[in-house]
Amino acid sequence: MIVRSTDGVTILGAGETSPAVLAEALIHAPVLVAADGGAGRALALGHMPRAVIGDLDSLAEADARAIGPGRIHRIAEQETTDFDKCLRSVRAPLVLAVGFTGARLDHELAALSTLVAHARRRILLLGPEDVAFVAPPSLRLALAPGTRLSLFPFGRVRGTSAGLRWPIDGIAFAPGGRIGTSNEVAGPEVRLSFSARRMLVLLPRQALGAAIAALAAPAAPAAPPAGG
Repeated sequence: MIVRSTDGVTILGAGETSPAVLAEALIHAPVLVAADGGAGRALALGHMPRAVIGDLDSLAEADARAIGPGRIHRIAEQETTDFDKCLRSVRAPLVLAVGFTGARLDHELAALSTLVAHARRRILLLGPEDVAFVAPPSLRLALAPGTRLSLFPFGRVRGTSAGLRWPIDGIAFAPGGRIGTSNEVAGPEVRLSFSARRMLVLLPRQALGAAIAALAAPAAPAAPPAGG
């Protein structure tokens, strides 16, 4: 284990990241770890990462010199992404991932897949417009009515809901079948339950605080079936 923290950890990738998004992440998760070429992004935005982790094929020599060898950790295998290498090397109560969305679609899909691979941990992917995380078996979200709430399955999964404009009860979700994008909050609280940790929840970036709080809360009671 390279980084152990009782505070949240922000993992910064090499994708496009605004100073505002990174600053918001660091409020909630103040320990900064760079995934390979994300080190250059961190330095450009005025931050020194506690650690740089990855296969280091994207780390510029000038950035490596500025950071120093004691903070740089090479994991040579090529079977996993640098994001996954970071997650395997970090222990913290909360992880926010920034700089993994928006540029290349294959990189973004790989990051989302990595979220699912680490579904039992409290990890949120933060982009310029959205926050994404894997839903636990039950979840309670305090969100304003009208808030966009999208669901995307990374495998076969069923669920129940309360507080959504379009309830999900009885739907068999699957990546190549029924999905749940562009739903909407209908009440002051949303309750969701799922049969497996395979459902991504996507919210507006402004809902980051609510998402973090929901994932920290004790397991919520399962939502009743529609009409129940």
